[in-house]
Parts: sequence; structure tokens; C-alpha cells
Amino acid sequence: MLARDPKGGVDIHGEPLPFSTGEIDFGEPGTNGQHSFYQLIHQGRVIPCDFIGIIRSQQSVFLKGEIVSNHDELMCNFFAQADALAYGKTAEELRSENVPDYLIPHKDPNDLIPHKAFTGNRPSLSIMLPSCSAYTVGQLLALYEHRVAVQGFIWDINSFDQWGVELGKVLASRVRVAMQQARTKGRVIMPQDGFNYSTTRLINKYLEGKSQLLYPEGKDSFPLDLMQDLPH
Repeated sequence: MLARDPKGGVDIHGEPLPFSTGEIDFGEPGTNGQHSFYQLIHQGRVIPCDFIGIIRSQQSVFLKGEIVSNHDELMCNFFAQADALAYGKTAEELRSENVPDYLIPHKDPNDLIPHKAFTGNRPSLSIMLPSCSAYTVGQLLALYEHRVAVQGFIWDINSFDQWGVELGKVLASRVRVAMQQARTKGRVIMPQDGFNYSTTRLINKYLEGKSQLLYPEGKDSFPLDLMQDLPH
């Protein structure tokens, strides 16, 4: 949220910017992302990556028969993925490993060279912390706050305003009032309520579906109430 939320499209003087600002941040812990989006960052569009590793694991497990612990295994991928992004793999390297190659590239389905070649030269940042503690997490937060502030200085924007978010909140308040009136007065949302055609249809569909529910609306529950409901 720190990096994405404040990046607006106008500078501090209210003038539209002639370039895009901010980034879309996403990620996964451990190796979860390898089958989610790593193919994209290796061979698709260029996406700068941050890899964050920990030296001291909170719960390292060393299984019998394995040459490294589970934490070591994760860190092996931490080191390898950044290397793979930086250097990639050339067709010559693949041929030296006897990867199938044919004289007419892109014609034979058994030609794996074009599919396994990586351009490399893809940017990444590797951050290795001694442990995962309140102090080191605070250091990470300070690093990213500094990055956001410097981006604002360079782009001449206010990195910590949220006017776009405020607009969404105002519109949500209008929906809230219209929804309550439609329910209490037994009517549907009308064009004169001020919503566009698509939103009007969506809200009415939602209200129609809620009126057909066969179970009651949820109620506030607190941990103490839940504990009292448990059988003794």
C-alpha cells in the first residue's frame, strides 16, 4: 500500500504528468510464486523484483536423507532466481547441455531451444536480513518509505496524498444510502439515483439475491461469545 496508494497522475502544482508513476506490487512467500508468476518475470515483460531472504530461520527442519534443511532449500531458490533473472541462458549454453535443437528454428515442436532460452538482464534487488524481527521489519519499512519519498522528489508529486481513494469513499457512501432506502422502501435502484446503468443493474441484482437468501443475516460475534457456545 505504501508504494502504490499515493502515486497520483498530477504533480504538486496540479499539472498532469507526461509519464506514468508508481508500480503494481505483488508477491508470494517462499517458492509459492514459482508456479504463479515467475514465468512472466523470466520470459514475459520486464518486472523489477525484490527478493527478501532471512539468515536465521524461525523454525528450520532438517529431514533425514536430505542434504539441506527446508530453510536452506528456500534460500537456495533465493540465490538462484536472482541469478537466473540477471544472466538468463543462451542458446549456446543449452546446446552444450544437449537440449534438442534443429536446423529450422520455431518449426519443429521438439525444438526446445527457443522455449528454454532466457534473455537475462532483468533487474532485481536481493535483501538478506539476519532474522525476521520487529527491528528488521522496521528497517524494511524504512527502506521502502525512503524509496517512496525519493520517487516523489524526483517526479515532483506528493507521495502521501490519497485523493483518488477519497473519491471512492464518497461514492461508496452514496451507494450505502441508496441501498438502505431501496431496502426500507421496497423499491429498486432507479436511474435518478445517480448511478450509471451498469452499476444500477449490479446493485439491483445484489439486492434481489440478498432478498432470496434462506439464512439470516450475520451478526457480530466476539471471541468470548464463541467460547461460551462451545460444548462443555
